Order: sequence, then C-alpha cells, then structure tokens
Amino acid sequence: MTFTGGSKLAGAKNFVEMFDSLKLPQWFRVVTGLVQLAGAVGLAIGYWQLAAATWAGIWIGITMLVACLLHLRIKHPFGQVMPSLIITLIAAALVLVNAFGVPHPV
Repeated sequence: MTFTGGSKLAGAKNFVEMFDSLKLPQWFRVVTGLVQLAGAVGLAIGYWQLAAATWAGIWIGITMLVACLLHLRIKHPFGQVMPSLIITLIAAALVLVNAFGVPHPV
C-alpha cells in the first residue's frame, strides 16, 4: 500500500497510463494514492490498536474491490485485475481474523 500509494502520488508513468486506460482523471490517481497511504498508516497503527487494523482492512478492501470492478469494466486482462483481487482477499481475511478475536502472534 505504501509503495503503490506513494508511486501514484509521485506520478509514476505506469499509474498515469493505468488511470488513462481506466478512463479516470489524473486527480483521482492522487486521491487514490492518499487513500492507499491512509490505509497503510491504519495497518501500521493496527499493530498496537486492533480496531485500527480492522478499519484499515475494511478501508483497503473497499478500495481494492472498486479497483477490481474498474478493471473489469474496461475489460482489462485478468492479469491486471489479479493484484487488486488478491489485496481485496487479504484485506477481507484481515477483517475476519480481527472480527473473531484471533490473538496476534507475539
């Protein structure tokens, strides 16, 4: 999240091209980068505050689910949908683990 969010904010060529192919304005790339960085901060805080990890997981999960839907809307190859889908599933697992109170390994 930190790397991709920062890359979007920095205007990395691949993300500029991706947002063009998704038919989204470039200001939305910046907003998406900020959203991803906020999710990464929430995950980091979640190491000490379990609720923050849960909310960050929901935040990231929704963000990546929207990314999946946007890629599918444009009919991108499944390989381009896969990263967003995997992160969505990881975020869902994070939320489920925290919802059922599974203790952190220490």
